Amino acid sequence: MQQRFIELGEGYSDIYELLELMSTNSHRIYKAYIFSSGDGSAERLSFAVSFSPARADSHYMPIYICREGITYSADKPSKRYNLFVEHAEAMNASPIRVEVKHSSQFAEKDLFYQYIIGILRLNHLLPPLQ
Repeated sequence: MQQRFIELGEGYSDIYELLELMSTNSHRIYKAYIFSSGDGSAERLSFAVSFSPARADSHYMPIYICREGITYSADKPSKRYNLFVEHAEAMNASPIRVEVKHSSQFAEKDLFYQYIIGILRLNHLLPPLQ
């Protein structure tokens, strides 16, 4: 099974595209994720959803992500955070929160995404390679 991240943006208006992908492909949702990373003094959130392969004989699992665009504060969660959580729960895919390193700690975005895939596989949140 090959997993690949597809970056939609940083989550400002792109989150609505992610929500629409979830709605139109609700039967394919594998899991929803909230990746939390520290960026100096602020906590930044990435919203992501993995989808099962489109066909039974396909070995490609897309993971759509809005990367690190939402600042999070426990005192006052953003509306986009609440919107994502509520929409995911309505699709029977309660988001799994995972703490990860910030993407700025990696020389390339591809290395950052490989790191996250490794974490998800180790925690059995993605199926193993076949």
